[in-house]
Amino acid sequence: MKIAILSESPADEAAISVLVEGVLGEPFQRVQGGLRARGWPNVAQVLPALIRHLHFNTDADGLVTVVDSDDSVVHTGEHETPGYFHPRCRLCQLRAVFRQTTKKLRPAHGRERVLRCVGVAVPAMEAWYLCGVNPEVTESTWLAGQASGRPPYTRAELKWRVYGTERPSLPHETRRALEAVQRHRRDVRRLEADFPGGFGSLARDLRSWKASAGRPSDSSAVANT
Repeated sequence: MKIAILSESPADEAAISVLVEGVLGEPFQRVQGGLRARGWPNVAQVLPALIRHLHFNTDADGLVTVVDSDDSVVHTGEHETPGYFHPRCRLCQLRAVFRQTTKKLRPAHGRERVLRCVGVAVPAMEAWYLCGVNPEVTESTWLAGQASGRPPYTRAELKWRVYGTERPSLPHETRRALEAVQRHRRDVRRLEADFPGGFGSLARDLRSWKASAGRPSDSSAVANT
């Protein structure tokens, strides 16, 4: 399978590649889209152009897009209701961009469209990196903190726990991110349990690709690379 990845930094994209492989249960070929993003607003801005580029100029099967939730509304089961759209949920917003962009595209490279996969890290990718290490870092804990007006931790605190600094260099950030996701390379069930909205949505999208292709999906059996 040929897949492009778009996120807020090269370090996050490197880590997401490992997690995508963990969900698919097999290696994939990374497609370079030629567009880089830095931060949430830029991801949303470049996404339509990247979808069109991948559709017409590559044979990519799909595009995986992951952003941080920061302080936005967290994606929950209610958002999965057909026709539901929350204007302050980043996952809902990114799905809408995919819908609006792909519906205007004619078929290319033997396919109707580039497959969509969207995930949102709550409140940031560093929470995923701490999954299984800090048991209090979960979506439900963050949601409870939002509801009470007392966040259980800050994004700066999460960065310090992962990198030992709030402002890591890109090489250090990439190295620590890759070290962290290795725990989930062969089994992503803990991530799905602790982050059902943001990571669970990513996993369901990816598995739907395999189901549509008629291939079995087993997230706990990953081929060696």
